[in-house]
Amino acid sequence: MKSEEIKTLFEQFEQVSIEYEGVECWSARELQHLLGYSKWENFFKVIDRAKESCDNAGEKISNHFPDVRKMVEIGSGAEKEINDILLTRYACYLIAQNGDSRKEQIAFAQNYFAVQTRRAEIIEQRILDYERLEARNKLAETERKLSGVLYERGVNDKDFAIIRSEGDKALFGLNTAMLKRKLGIPDSRPVADFLPTINIKAKDLAAEMTSVNVQTKDLRGMYPIKSEHIDNNDAVRKMLLERDIVPEELPPAEDIKKVERKLKSDEKKVIKNNNKIGINHKPI
Repeated sequence: MKSEEIKTLFEQFEQVSIEYEGVECWSARELQHLLGYSKWENFFKVIDRAKESCDNAGEKISNHFPDVRKMVEIGSGAEKEINDILLTRYACYLIAQNGDSRKEQIAFAQNYFAVQTRRAEIIEQRILDYERLEARNKLAETERKLSGVLYERGVNDKDFAIIRSEGDKALFGLNTAMLKRKLGIPDSRPVADFLPTINIKAKDLAAEMTSVNVQTKDLRGMYPIKSEHIDNNDAVRKMLLERDIVPEELPPAEDIKKVERKLKSDEKKVIKNNNKIGINHKPI
């Protein structure tokens, strides 16, 4: 396929996409012609095979192939209503996979929607990584502020480590050392660097509660503060369990330092590529 043909098809596929309830979709009636099918009946057979593939993959067909009605012109300004199907990016990919691969349009669509789907997955994962990194940074700041509050109330470094470990035990049912062994975390690294986002946020909420209550209740000394921190972590754990989330049973996440390096590397690549095409990043 020539580059001019690829460019034309790319523009055509981009132009007919629409947004429905926040989801990028394509009309089956319009996709039919883009993929080189002159008869709806023949294209509908491909859609049926794609639906079967969707179901076999464990996806809900109605989420990717919702039936709709649309108005079309039939001449002299008259219109009539016909059946149509809104297709998600994933549905289009399955249709392309089940289409006639001898058609150049199908070959293009197979690659186009594969790349589009992969791009969406990459974006989604990047957002999840960014949210986890933000949660980890927030927890670090909360614990830094908490340590300052506690030091003013007679808690030293050793006591603070004990309080945090007891908090982990209340939240996860395991103290810090046991939790590290369970999750395979190096002894020299903080537990939070390997926790999934929800567990990081759970620790952060409990620490915030302790910081507030220590000051509100004017607690002083290790034992009253330790008791308060345990109670707060118990409360957060109870909330998670009520929603069928067992924090210690969630699998460990990727080392947050690796995630941070990956995000920074991606940002450098974007800046480098933008500089190549003359985009100025200096403030105006």
